[in-house]
Amino acid sequence: MFQFARKAAALLAAASVGGLLGAAPAPASAQTLKVVMHSDLKIVDPIWTAAYIVRNHGYLVWDTLFAMDEKFEVKPQMVDKYDVSSDKLTWTFTLRDGLEWHDGTSVTSDDCIASIKRWAAKDSMGQKMMGSVEALENVDAKTFKMKMKEPYGLVLQSLGKPSVNVPFIMPAKVAATAPDTQIKAEDVIGSGPFIFKRDEWKPGEKVVYVKNPKYKPRSEPASGLAGGKVVKVDRVEWIAMPDVQTSMNALLAGEIDMIESPGHDLLPVLAKDKNVKLFTANPLGSQYIFRYNVLSKPFDNPKIRYAAAVALTQEPFLQAVVGDTQWYKPCKAMFICGTPNETLAGMDEVLNGDSAKAARLLKEAGYDGTPIVLLQSTDLQVLTNLAPVAKAQLERAGFKVDMQSMDWQTHVARRSKKDGWSAFLTAWGAADILDPLMHGSFNSSCDKAMAGWPCDAEIERLRDAYAKESDAAKQKAIVEAVQRRWTQYPTHVHLGQWYAPLALRKNVTGSLAAPVTIFWNIEKK
Repeated sequence: MFQFARKAAALLAAASVGGLLGAAPAPASAQTLKVVMHSDLKIVDPIWTAAYIVRNHGYLVWDTLFAMDEKFEVKPQMVDKYDVSSDKLTWTFTLRDGLEWHDGTSVTSDDCIASIKRWAAKDSMGQKMMGSVEALENVDAKTFKMKMKEPYGLVLQSLGKPSVNVPFIMPAKVAATAPDTQIKAEDVIGSGPFIFKRDEWKPGEKVVYVKNPKYKPRSEPASGLAGGKVVKVDRVEWIAMPDVQTSMNALLAGEIDMIESPGHDLLPVLAKDKNVKLFTANPLGSQYIFRYNVLSKPFDNPKIRYAAAVALTQEPFLQAVVGDTQWYKPCKAMFICGTPNETLAGMDEVLNGDSAKAARLLKEAGYDGTPIVLLQSTDLQVLTNLAPVAKAQLERAGFKVDMQSMDWQTHVARRSKKDGWSAFLTAWGAADILDPLMHGSFNSSCDKAMAGWPCDAEIERLRDAYAKESDAAKQKAIVEAVQRRWTQYPTHVHLGQWYAPLALRKNVTGSLAAPVTIFWNIEKK
């Protein structure tokens, strides 16, 4: 989920670009990739948190058993071979030869079993899978079995889940950490393509990773998050620089090599510079979300939630934040346009900005004028303008809206409480919302669901059915049923897809299309 945590923007914006980077001597520039990410790294445990910056950190340090390629197909990654019994109740996994942790010890089956258990305790998709698992058993150092209580259709999709929470494989002693307790920086020991330099980590200034000399990439070409993770630079440095104007100046001056999330209003300037290029690494983009609190009036009434979905329309939101049609797409499909689960089932009557119809629905639902307490975050450029647009559209339909503005951290803390708010706006990366099981906004398990706490047995029944179904056509039928059920029990409203290219110096080559910013295959020339 969108969890940017920019800080001290004014302080860093006031610093000169040269002075900022000059504070730390740079190693050989031809082998060091200097990058400004969307946020600073403060937490190092990608299982404890769903923050995207920690997920990105995870992909440098740790590896996964399976991974999704650019065609959305799940392929073995740490796994060499796997087998499923004819009754689909026993899965057997064998690791590749030569997998080592950064401390030189071997990756074992016990590491994998412990890591799967810790991940599944936190992740909604992992929780569903483990509900069908009878036992995880060590066969030998490289082989383990997953015995199921019943056939489960999404074993590979779960273990190859591309985004939060990613089932990264950690050493068993690290994975023994309680899921609700963060692992320590000294425990950031992976088997992935880069090594985290704890001794050089300076929160608020930079994060350093160096090439893992013992990493053995797969032989297949890199594709999405799968295939050979061949590292072609010696170091990757994440430079903390939260002000977008400062980072743009640094890129134009050649003092950094890449910006992960340049502001959309600066893209025309960057596009005109002969030394800079824009690259859309995540062609599926992200989706804006209007999230209800179903425990709070007036959105405790599903008919009033539906009326809001009728009142809203996507394009004004996308215009208000992104602006250029090159970087956004109105899309009524809840599971992302351009993917196998794209469907318009149930969507005809919603997201048309039909304020007259929404007003009639509000009257029929008995709306009593209770104000919507709408949370607005003010310090994230990609979110700030959303709430005023929602307020205007809802008020046209007859809603009363109390928009309350606050910084992002306060916003996150406020929405974690079950009362005192009615709705907020955020964004999901497409890789997190490709189906009903992955999509956290559809988790309708009451107290176990995300902030907003929808509680609907029918949606949960459909999500369970999707998880146990392996036939693609039948899965698609369930997706359509989920969307139709959503019209009766809305959990959120989707407000369109948007895209944010990487900005790179032209001497940086090899960037790959993937739903996560990755650093293998990249080189400086």
